[in-house]
Amino acid sequence: MGTPTPYSAHSPQQSRSSFYSSHASPSPTPTYGHEDIEDQQTTLLRRSLASPDGTSYDPNISTDSLRRYTLHDPGITAFAPPYHESETAEVHSARMSDYSGIEMDAWQRRQGVKSSALRRYGTRKINLQGSVLSVDYPVPSAIQNAAQSEYRDAEEAFHEEFTHMRYTAATCDPDEFTLRNGYNLRPAMYNRHTELLIAITYYNEDKVLTARTLHGVMQNVRDIVNLKKSEFWNKGGPAWQKIVVCLVFDGIEPCDKNTLDVLATIGVYQDGVMKKDVDGRETVAHIFEYTTQLSVTPTQQLVRPQPNDPRNLPPVQMILCLKQKNSKKINSHRWLFNAFSRILNPEICILLDAGTKPGSKSLLALWEAFYNDKTLGGACGEIHAMLGKGWRNLLNPLVAAQNFEYKISNILDKPLESAFGYVSVLPGAFSAYRYRAIMGRPLEQYFHGDHTLSKRLGKKGIEGMNIFKKNMFLAEDRILCFELVAKAGFRWHLTYVKASKGETDVPEAAPEFLSQRRRWLNGSFAASLYSIMHFGRIYKSNHSLLRMFFLHIQMIYNCCQLIMTWFSLASYWLTSSVIMDLVGTPSSHNKYKAWPFGNDASPIVNFFLKYGYLLVLMVQFVLALGNRPKGTKIAYTLSFLYFSLVQFYVLILSFYLVANAFMGGMMDFDFDQGVGHFLSSFFSSSGGGIVLIALVSTYGIYIVASILYMDPWHILTSSWAYFLGMTTSINILMVYAFCNWHDVSWGTKGSDKADALPSAQTKKADGSKSNFIEEVDKPQADIDSQFETTVKRALAPYQEPKDDSTISLDDSYRNFRTNLVLFWILSNLLVALLITSDGIRKMCLTFLFAVIVLGLSVTLAKGQRYGSVPAATGYAAFTGGAGMLAAAVGFAALFREPLNGIISWTTDGLASLALLAGGVAFAVLLRGTSCPNIEMTWDNVLLSGGCTTIDHQKTCMSSPSKLKSRCTSAKADAAFMFIACVGCIAALFCSFTLARNRGSRKAGVV
Repeated sequence: MGTPTPYSAHSPQQSRSSFYSSHASPSPTPTYGHEDIEDQQTTLLRRSLASPDGTSYDPNISTDSLRRYTLHDPGITAFAPPYHESETAEVHSARMSDYSGIEMDAWQRRQGVKSSALRRYGTRKINLQGSVLSVDYPVPSAIQNAAQSEYRDAEEAFHEEFTHMRYTAATCDPDEFTLRNGYNLRPAMYNRHTELLIAITYYNEDKVLTARTLHGVMQNVRDIVNLKKSEFWNKGGPAWQKIVVCLVFDGIEPCDKNTLDVLATIGVYQDGVMKKDVDGRETVAHIFEYTTQLSVTPTQQLVRPQPNDPRNLPPVQMILCLKQKNSKKINSHRWLFNAFSRILNPEICILLDAGTKPGSKSLLALWEAFYNDKTLGGACGEIHAMLGKGWRNLLNPLVAAQNFEYKISNILDKPLESAFGYVSVLPGAFSAYRYRAIMGRPLEQYFHGDHTLSKRLGKKGIEGMNIFKKNMFLAEDRILCFELVAKAGFRWHLTYVKASKGETDVPEAAPEFLSQRRRWLNGSFAASLYSIMHFGRIYKSNHSLLRMFFLHIQMIYNCCQLIMTWFSLASYWLTSSVIMDLVGTPSSHNKYKAWPFGNDASPIVNFFLKYGYLLVLMVQFVLALGNRPKGTKIAYTLSFLYFSLVQFYVLILSFYLVANAFMGGMMDFDFDQGVGHFLSSFFSSSGGGIVLIALVSTYGIYIVASILYMDPWHILTSSWAYFLGMTTSINILMVYAFCNWHDVSWGTKGSDKADALPSAQTKKADGSKSNFIEEVDKPQADIDSQFETTVKRALAPYQEPKDDSTISLDDSYRNFRTNLVLFWILSNLLVALLITSDGIRKMCLTFLFAVIVLGLSVTLAKGQRYGSVPAATGYAAFTGGAGMLAAAVGFAALFREPLNGIISWTTDGLASLALLAGGVAFAVLLRGTSCPNIEMTWDNVLLSGGCTTIDHQKTCMSSPSKLKSRCTSAKADAAFMFIACVGCIAALFCSFTLARNRGSRKAGVV
């Protein structure tokens, strides 16, 4: 490891004022970056900086970069919306389009050293450990001063731990990051035992989501360090030295550069130190190490130690691994487990995703579960949706439904699976593993999904897998869980820890929700099949007979659940259809009384709903096979709405069935004739036992379990959205997932942004065997001045990114294709329905023709330039409205019997007369006109759009092209008035004839 040249005798720690300590505030979490205190903070910051010779720092004689700095420098202001790492490359490219141009260029410029700076600064020689470049860089004075003396000056303390950040350019594969190859980490160099390794995997989350996770982790570390009665944490050295926090960033290009500014503010990162390559060997990962007591909250407030404050954060050993290229989450875990964990050898590894906030003492609860159970191999806590201030996010149905889903999973699924010893999935966003339990085959199988190993693994790698196995690794956490439980010769089990809670953000819009669930559904389906097909490997484990018995029970349960998932599409359709028929079709089951719209209307309404259900379901296949969710937001939103309305209607019918069962004697079971007669009456086709079982199993179990779990609030706040969305989850989510089974893209893209980083070229001194590089020796004053700008960017208020709703050219082509296919299918379907169904034909034709008449008439009226609209045009619009009214009366007659018969016949007759008169008027006015002949149309009262006299000359407004268009519209209007008239007369005749055949005058339906 290279050692920097000695600095000035002045110690930054001895400075009485610093950026963090000079702010007098009663709160340990002051807010920076707001307009009203920005000037004061900048002044205090400059006063806190110390020059190398120990004198006060004068900004008037600072470097050129500081003189050009202004208080209004916005820094990097581009933010990208939060998105899950697991999504496809399309999301990645969309996110990066928001962070391009000036902002990206500004970050790139900060990574290099200008030639003028090289002339101004001195250099130092850094010796390499073999071929490994590892350099200590001094951190800004403000960060050094933030460390409390009780830690900085402790007997077992290492001076550079709080004064220097360590940077290592890893030019190797994670498997080669070993002590033998010259790589090392500070906790191991200081001979510290690592009990807890907390890993945060990051893709492109913004600084608010990252700060939420990181600050929550540091608060949990404080909870552990502050334990008073713990025998384990209070012996063998300070508790904070047994904990390491590791952040793994998946690529330079996708990461939000404002997040790097937050990390630079607490000392874990610095601009301008990364090296693109070392002697031509490309840097695979940039590794930063520092121990800090600083934190930034999600509201951009800086948390620093205060004298004698028990709320102070303890020192936290941090490792930042910034991968040069985006190579996905499994590769990030390979850096964690195969690189860092092999050197640190932790007992427990906790996995978090950026954006997941661990609750108070949640990480301690996870660790205690492992400490108290030596055969525990993995555990997870409760994940719940982020609900916002005052639970306002629950107003979004998608958020409310997901909140209910998370809660029910934590109340019913996880505890049951935990009792069996095999939790099918420990969420990668909030889970923990015993490191020695997953070593060996579990990690080997898990890392088969790392595409960077595809060449090494050959057919066993991701490129050699079939489509089933590729989908299986979309839910890689399920694979690791099964491999852990089935590990040969061991009896590791998994559990759920209720006391450990984590809060995560969930998708709030349909496109993001669909993209997330595509990966979840396809991956979980494939992984479930994998665990069932390889269940025999359980026999090679060392589980007890009792646990083996329960594992078999769980396997049978998983098989049944898989079968239900496969047939869920038909199950939901049959359930909805049967309930509609039972309630809405007159039969002996409902005493020949249909509900809720009566015997005549209820079957027709159910007919429309059922065929609409199938129609919208068909649309889902067309959309899923040809479009991206982001390009068809409106179509998917309307689909969500329609299925929710159908589900709401079915729920009302279900409650009606249950009410009838209780009030109609269906619950009168035979208790007097013994058990056999009771069971016979309970399960009889006319008994209500089956209805009761269905009711309790569908809804009652949620309520009872939530009350027993002492957590019932989601029943009141979120159940409505979940129950309304049950049909949606099957008909939209599963259709989209299965139609995109082929999409197993990992979104991996090479990064070309590394070109902005400088290279490191080694040299060899005369008479020396070791290589060295020359590194710029930047004065402490310049480090501090550049740090000021970084802090301003990091603590600037977060700005919500603008939602770019522009549809791409490819999406527009896809939408046109989809609309064309749907129009073709629907038009043919409409023709078939009109020919085969009398009731639909009579109602739809009248309404359709009337709408056309009204539309054409209004178009002609809107083209009137001079004078008033001709009476014939206004009357034509009236006739269109009359035809629509006749159709509306006929439709209303389906629901209100008094409207049948005379009333509907009267409206049909009057509408037909009105339409006939309008058609005749148009025919008379258009007699002898030819649309191509302008001399016959230019002064026609219907076509000209009005005429006026200018200088004793008659002038009309319409141009030749407009005259031709208006002429065509007028003739079409006349034709459709005659057609609509014939339709009304035909409907009247058919209705009257049907009434006479039935001997009644109440059968008139348009």
